[in-house]
Amino acid sequence: MKAKVAKEPASYSISELAREFDITTRTIRFYEDKGLISPARRGQTRIYSPEDRVRLKLILRGKRLGFSLEESREIIDMYDPAGGNVEQLQRLLAAIEQKRAQLHQQLRDIQSLMGELDEAEARARAALEQNTDH
Repeated sequence: MKAKVAKEPASYSISELAREFDITTRTIRFYEDKGLISPARRGQTRIYSPEDRVRLKLILRGKRLGFSLEESREIIDMYDPAGGNVEQLQRLLAAIEQKRAQLHQQLRDIQSLMGELDEAEARARAALEQNTDH
């Protein structure tokens, strides 16, 4: 017996996507205002295609990875289903490498700041101890 594969819906409402991705409808409208997704309209109702859903998923993934909306747009706009996505994947790898370098620098900066805070705390505690001993 063959397992039935759930067929992807032909379209989605804004509330369905908001629920699926645990975001607000306002967030989806924001991405639309920025030109990242372009749903069809039926009157005042937005109709999101499976492609819009994929773009939204990629936008949210990029956000989690620390990419700006513009960086996400550049990567998503390179998507070519017939082209094997080589250019998109190379761009993504370059962006990941750059983001990783930025995060390593931030980590070094945080570690340095933590050391400075430790020193300041030690000086403050020593001064406090000296003032309370008199």
